[in-house]
Amino acid sequence: MLDSRVRAVLLAAQRNEITEHHVYKKLSQVAKKPHNAQVLERISNDELRHYRVWKGHTGEEVQPNRFKIWGYYLIARVFGVTFGIKLMERGEGMARDSYRELPESVPEAMQIADEEDEHEAQLIGLIDEELLKYVGSMVLGLSDALVELTGALAGLTLALANTRLIAMTGLITGIAASLSMGASEYLSTKSEESDQDPLRAALYTGTAYVFTVMFLILPYLLFDSLYVCLGLALLNAILVILLFTFYISVAKDVSFKDRFREMALLSLGVSCLSFGIGWVIRVFLGVEA
Repeated sequence: MLDSRVRAVLLAAQRNEITEHHVYKKLSQVAKKPHNAQVLERISNDELRHYRVWKGHTGEEVQPNRFKIWGYYLIARVFGVTFGIKLMERGEGMARDSYRELPESVPEAMQIADEEDEHEAQLIGLIDEELLKYVGSMVLGLSDALVELTGALAGLTLALANTRLIAMTGLITGIAASLSMGASEYLSTKSEESDQDPLRAALYTGTAYVFTVMFLILPYLLFDSLYVCLGLALLNAILVILLFTFYISVAKDVSFKDRFREMALLSLGVSCLSFGIGWVIRVFLGVEA
């Protein structure tokens, strides 16, 4: 006979397992590559097997969390399967830790916990996803846009002292730089022996650069105050770094804090330096606002 605490843990585990079973099942049905569909189907079957193990102890049927099923399914479709399922597994990490605290009356708990931590991680690593294959190209375009354009906008804010002129100059500079970055990535990828397509690598680099540029210059198109625009542009830069760093930290299993701190300090440092250079140039040339 299970005590109330153990029963509650097992019922929660049942719901987690059946929910994840349905998420993996739905993703396997829409996977474009047969290999990915097979991996997702295998994980789905493991989750269903775990659910049945817990059901054998509780004797109850448990309904899945429909909100989580559709939520993680949509996240995986928009941001990539690897990101979606790793985010889901990260959210269930504490629940899996509780499996190891179950008493000897649930002998399968330790084995299932080990499978959740190791076996599924290995299977997820087998997923072949284009978005992650070219994430290095995206990082290149995004980081270059952040460092170069935040610095340029900071310098232009004082040097030109006109929000529309700054926006136009920043946009022209950004588009030209994105084309240059894309071409450089194309040539670089083509010269390397890798499984990446040079054209796709160039497109990912250029697209990441252009979207970052548009987001950074947006305040200069909406507001008239120079310093409000600069402050919002820097805030947008921090937001881009925050979101992309979170994506990379989940999808690639890297440290969020270290990468975020590095990118934020680099972008803001270049911005401060460029702002000072713009002020010196303005004073030296006698340009008035």
